[in-house]
Amino acid sequence: MSTLSRFGDRPWGKIEPEKKAKVLKAAFFWLAAFYFVYCARIQDYVTALAYVPLAKISGVFAALSLVLSAGKTQRRLSELPREASYLFLLIAVLFASAVVSPVSRGDAFFNTLDFSKVYVGWILTFLLITTFQRLRLIVLIQVGSVALVSVAALVKGHSVPRLLGVIGGFYSNPNDLAFGIALSIPFCLALLFISKNILTRIVWSCAILMMAITLFKTASRAGFIDLVISGAVSLWYFGVKGKRRSLVVVVVLVGVLILAVAGGPLFDRFSAISSGEGNAYGSYAERRMLMILAVEGTLRHPLLGVGAQNFVAYSGLWRNVHVAYLQIAVEGGIPGLILYLLFFARGFANLKRLSAVKDLDESMKIFIGASWASLIGFVVGACFAPEVYQFFPYFAVCYTSVMVALVEERRPVAVPAVSSSPKQRLADFYLNRGRSRAYYPAR
Repeated sequence: MSTLSRFGDRPWGKIEPEKKAKVLKAAFFWLAAFYFVYCARIQDYVTALAYVPLAKISGVFAALSLVLSAGKTQRRLSELPREASYLFLLIAVLFASAVVSPVSRGDAFFNTLDFSKVYVGWILTFLLITTFQRLRLIVLIQVGSVALVSVAALVKGHSVPRLLGVIGGFYSNPNDLAFGIALSIPFCLALLFISKNILTRIVWSCAILMMAITLFKTASRAGFIDLVISGAVSLWYFGVKGKRRSLVVVVVLVGVLILAVAGGPLFDRFSAISSGEGNAYGSYAERRMLMILAVEGTLRHPLLGVGAQNFVAYSGLWRNVHVAYLQIAVEGGIPGLILYLLFFARGFANLKRLSAVKDLDESMKIFIGASWASLIGFVVGACFAPEVYQFFPYFAVCYTSVMVALVEERRPVAVPAVSSSPKQRLADFYLNRGRSRAYYPAR
């Protein structure tokens, strides 16, 4: 006898999977919209969208999707990796810091609330990306959006020094724009190498070229250092280790050409540091002072800091400290710094674990290499830039968590020999009951 719904004569078992699939499809759509709105900032260069609160709309629907999809996804909230807990605790510490902030409690609270959207996106990404194709699509949205922003910045700001304020949001700061580009270029390379279509490869090559030119136009010293580090790791992984030796030659030649054509302002800013002259040297001296103030602020408020993004006012100079580790220490206290370091350490632990797997397909290996380059570039670049609240590094760690889950879900489970003893069969059932769910085929 079939199981019937109390509200009609249709089998409930046939309706439930359809509703579940619709909910998950809608949730993935809003996750993709969340990535696109955050990364592309399209409302800043499409006039018709300037007055539409796209960020709020995508954030609210992403949060709603997380609630509605709870219990319906292949992965469960109870299976979240440890790094998700570190991120949650970091946000909790920042909320607690807002309550006792000696600067502005209201600003700290709303800044933390805005930053907490990264947790919604992070959890949805982990729960919904259950195939490599979906991971590739989300990465494509991120890096494609950054490429679009780069082209828009070059077109709109061709005569604006350092592209300052050409694009809104966090892209309005040249250093943040350069940082986002540097973290995305390794994934551009990954998508280029995964693609089999010549035209698609040409498009990604042009995107990388535009992004590199934009980065040089920002004249960001921190962004340039980040690019050098992530680029060197990318060349090692894709060029030397991946036996694409021509890649090294092409990148070096193109890099020298871009530096000669568009690297004048960047060269001047580096030169000013040693000469002790000009605005660039004044910026260097100011940053040293801000670092000292950040250390003093951390020692005065070691438990919870001064609140998210409150150091700008606390310093009295209305500037941010250009070291992400000092930024989180002074604004979230020592507990915030510890959680911040633990979170990114988990990203490297995931990559180390993935690198030890021998039977990975080529596409997964390429994405692992891009993740190594992006995260190594971040941890070095974070020594020169205030990037605690930019979402890109958190996305990069999430990609490593997703890849670990994908690999684990495809690992075969050893099937024990059938025992004639009922007691032994019962013991085998309870032993494997909790493990079977993780190895269902990916949807």
